[in-house]
Amino acid sequence: MVVGDFPIETDTLVIGSGPGGYVAAIRAAQLGQKVTIVEKEYVGGVCLNVGCIPSKAMITIGHRFEQAQHSDDMGIVAENVKLNFEKAQEWKAGVVKKLTGGVEGLLKGNKVELVRGEAYFVDSETVRVMDDNSAQTYKFKNAILATGSRPIEIPTFKFSKRVLDSTGALALKEVPKSLVVIGGGYIGTELSTAYANMGTEVTILEGADDILGGFEKQMTSIVKKGLKKKGVTVITKAMAKGVDESDEGVTVTYEAKGEEVKVEAEYVLVTVGRRPNTDEIGLEQVGIEMSDRGIVKTDKQCRTSVSNIFAIGDIVDGPPLAHKASYEGKVAAEVISGEKSEVDYLAIPAVCFTDPELATVGHSEASAKEEGIEVTAAKFPFAANGRALALNQTEGFVKIVTRKEDGLIIGAQIAGDGASDIVAELGLAIEAGMTAEDVAMTIHAHPTLGEITMEAAEVALGTPIHIVK
Repeated sequence: MVVGDFPIETDTLVIGSGPGGYVAAIRAAQLGQKVTIVEKEYVGGVCLNVGCIPSKAMITIGHRFEQAQHSDDMGIVAENVKLNFEKAQEWKAGVVKKLTGGVEGLLKGNKVELVRGEAYFVDSETVRVMDDNSAQTYKFKNAILATGSRPIEIPTFKFSKRVLDSTGALALKEVPKSLVVIGGGYIGTELSTAYANMGTEVTILEGADDILGGFEKQMTSIVKKGLKKKGVTVITKAMAKGVDESDEGVTVTYEAKGEEVKVEAEYVLVTVGRRPNTDEIGLEQVGIEMSDRGIVKTDKQCRTSVSNIFAIGDIVDGPPLAHKASYEGKVAAEVISGEKSEVDYLAIPAVCFTDPELATVGHSEASAKEEGIEVTAAKFPFAANGRALALNQTEGFVKIVTRKEDGLIIGAQIAGDGASDIVAELGLAIEAGMTAEDVAMTIHAHPTLGEITMEAAEVALGTPIHIVK
C-alpha cells in the first residue's frame, strides 16, 4: 500500500457525490472555496446510478410497453408487441451514463477535486482516504457529510440471487414471470407498477393498513385501483416471515389475518426502508451526535454537534429525497461561505411515480388540523379537463389546501398523469405566499393539465367554471 506522507489541505471536504454531495461541492466552489469531494463507489450516488434515474427509466419502459398493447380504444391496434429487455436495459444504462458523466464534467468545470476511496475521520479536521492501493490524509477547514443510505436487509430475507434489493431488481437480465414485493412504500410500489406493466405477476406484501403511507387514502385508492387493473395483488397487514430459495425461484411465507400463507415467485424484492451510511467512517472519533438509528443531529444550518462539520441528505432527519439533499447541500455550502442561510422545509414536495403519479407539497388537511389551522380543501378532477381527456388519462384530481381566514395556499395533493410536474407550480405558490386568488387569476395555457391547478383555485374561491358548484 502506498501511503501519502504529507496531508493535502482543502477548504471544504465533501464525503459522498450523490445529489446532496455533488451539489454542495459545486455550490461551495462557486462561492470561492477550494473543494475536494470523496466518492467510494458511484459518482452521482445511488440516485443517479441505481435509484431515482434508472428506476424512472424502467417505469417509462413499462409505460410504453403497456400503452403499445392497450390503446385499442384510441384506434391504435398493435399486434405481437414485444419487449426486448436486453435492449431496454442498455437504453437505461445509457441514460445513467449520460447523467453521471455530466456530473463528473460539472465537478471538473467548477474545479472540484474528485478523489476515489473511502473516508475515515481521524479528528475534526482530518480524514484518511483509502482505496485498494493507497491512502492519503486530507486536512480541511470544513466538511460536509453526504454519505446517503442503503437498503435495509431483513434477517430472514438475506439478499441473494433470488432475494433482491432495489438495485438488484433494476439489474435483472429478463422480465420476471412473477415477483413478490415486501413493502408497499415508494420504491416497492413504483417497481411493482413498472414490472406489472411489462407483464410480471406481482404480489405486494405490506405490513401497515395501507400502501404508500405518506399519502392520503383518496390518493392511494386511485393507485390501488390501477394496480388491480394490472393484475397486482395487494395484501395489507401482512407480516413477511421467511423465504425458501431454489434454482428456479422462491417461496415466501407471510402471516395475514392470523393465518400463515405461502406464495411462490421467481424473485422476491425487499423494500422496507433505508439505513443511513453513518457507520464505519469514524464519526465516533469526532464526537458527532447521532440518534440510535444512526441519524446525524443537525441544526437549521445543517451543522452537526461539531461546528465545522455539516451533514445533509438521507443521514439527517426527514424523508430520504434527492431534492431535499440537494437543497440542504446548497444551504451547507452557503453557511460555510459565511452567508445567512438555513433550511426551510415549508414547501418540499414528495412524488411517487406510480400509475397514476402522486404528488404532495406542504400541508394536507390532516396535518393542518393537527397544527390547529382551519383550512378549506378545494378539488378539481382530471376528468373535467380537456387535455386529460385528449390524453386518455382521466383518473385523479388536484386538491389545494388553503387557510380559511385569508385563502393562503398552504398545501396541495395531486393524483394523476403528470402530477410530478404539476406540483412545482403549487410548491412555488406556497413558497411565495400566494393565495388561491393569485393562482386563479394566473392565465394558464389551454389545453393543458396545468389548467387543473387554476380550476382547483377557482373551486377554492367558490367560482368554478367547468364543474357545477
